[in-house]
Amino acid sequence: MTPARGSGPVRVTVVPKPWGHETIWAHTDRYVGKVLHIKAGHALSVQYHDRKDETIHLLSGEMIYRVSERPEEPLHPVRLRPGESYRNRPGHIHQMEAVTDCDVLEASTPDLDDVVRLSDRYGRAGTNAP
Repeated sequence: MTPARGSGPVRVTVVPKPWGHETIWAHTDRYVGKVLHIKAGHALSVQYHDRKDETIHLLSGEMIYRVSERPEEPLHPVRLRPGESYRNRPGHIHQMEAVTDCDVLEASTPDLDDVVRLSDRYGRAGTNAP
């Protein structure tokens, strides 16, 4: 059997982040696969996406996942433990904070630059900066 056109090894990209790093292990015109490594005590920005639809799955560690339906509503915490998943549709406000070092699997649409940061511990609010 001959592999389909475009099948084969792919380039893996590690992107340093102020909260840890992300490993992009799949990136096509239809989907993206990442592993986010979040250091204990660190948090991603409070954010939402206009187009990006994503589901996260906690592989290891423990995190507080904060969510809200609208910017004017307060975030409410959801404690995630290994083996638990959460889906974010476009417009859903969310933030991850690691209680312990965490590894998070993310599957999403390929809209990597679609990030609207409402607040950020690392000075990136309102930007699409890494």
